[in-house]
Amino acid sequence: MTRGINGFQPGRLAQILAIRRLSQVQVATMVGVSPSTISKWRVGPQAPEADKLERLASVVNVQPEWFTRPIQEKTTTPLFRSNASAHKAAREMLEGRLEWAQEIAASLEEFVDFPAVHFPEKTFTNPEEITPEDIEAAAQDCRDLWRLGSGPIPDVALALENAGAILIREETGVAQIEGLSAWSHRLQRPLVLLAADKDNGFRSRFDAAHELGHVVLHKHIPRATERLRHNEMEKQAHRFAGAFLLPAESFSAEIRLPVTLDSLLLLKQRWGVSVAALVMRLDALGLISEEDKLSLFKRRSARWGVKSEPGDDGRIPEKPRLLKRTIELLLSSNTMPADGIARHFGLSAQDIEMLAGLPEGFLSNDKADVIPLSGLRIRQQPETAEAGISTGTVLAFQRRSKGRKP
Repeated sequence: MTRGINGFQPGRLAQILAIRRLSQVQVATMVGVSPSTISKWRVGPQAPEADKLERLASVVNVQPEWFTRPIQEKTTTPLFRSNASAHKAAREMLEGRLEWAQEIAASLEEFVDFPAVHFPEKTFTNPEEITPEDIEAAAQDCRDLWRLGSGPIPDVALALENAGAILIREETGVAQIEGLSAWSHRLQRPLVLLAADKDNGFRSRFDAAHELGHVVLHKHIPRATERLRHNEMEKQAHRFAGAFLLPAESFSAEIRLPVTLDSLLLLKQRWGVSVAALVMRLDALGLISEEDKLSLFKRRSARWGVKSEPGDDGRIPEKPRLLKRTIELLLSSNTMPADGIARHFGLSAQDIEMLAGLPEGFLSNDKADVIPLSGLRIRQQPETAEAGISTGTVLAFQRRSKGRKP
């Protein structure tokens, strides 16, 4: 870099352009420089001067010093529900949001002990080696490890967080992508981002279980670039979600033949799974024929359409608690003021609120100064795996003495 502030990180500029979905030309116009200048900042030959950095930070809504923070080690390449090239910009935006969630969690983990990581360890390196029997066994392994029993799971989001996942649920503005997941080398735990745009509690539970399937089955498999391979991994995550939410033995025991849409509506409310997903699970278990499956889908479409079902508003989407609860604890302990949280991360209050699931405006306070997080240490852990799941309670926390390591 030939001029400008010391320590400017070009990767930060590339990251914020992806997250804000802005082009270099758009940013150049807002900052008042040429597109070629933005390009030089982005690839590294030069850095912005102080006044230009202030302007740049203002237009993309981050703190100026955020541009001097080295980017943390990237996660494994996220797996998406959509692999279309037309969604490249959307995928890059969501990957950036996942990277921000990793940074927030890594910073908070210096002062808070997150739940221990408890996921079945599978060593598949190729989706072609994964059989339907492997998927059913992996889903059952999750239930057994987490002591979920064989009935409906009251709260899938809580189950994931109790097992050590970092879960984010936010509106993305990208209808084609319903979720993504990755393993964080920095945190040694999985990250899952669920799109909240459709606000459907039944679909959101299935999306969470689908991403859990990727986390468990595909941890050691790189993201597929070929469509057929990608589609196979998606089918496997779908089958895992069905097996996890609807265990073969207990679910099958509740099926009465012939299957009707009305009977499936009752099962939908009991198990928290859409009629469409129930039909697919019945097919996967061989409880209905291919002809029966097609007939049920045709009748479903004729009666309700393809985008919604009766009772969709009867279940509120499950919300993450972990990051929200952690930030609330830091505030209640007077470790820093509300606006100090956002400034500590260098991001806007709105971004922190969205990623942590905090109410809009929760962190807004223009009067407070930034103060460093002190030696506060709090341990988070479920009271028991069974209690954390069955009651739907928030994870329990225990205060740690100042500066003490776990």
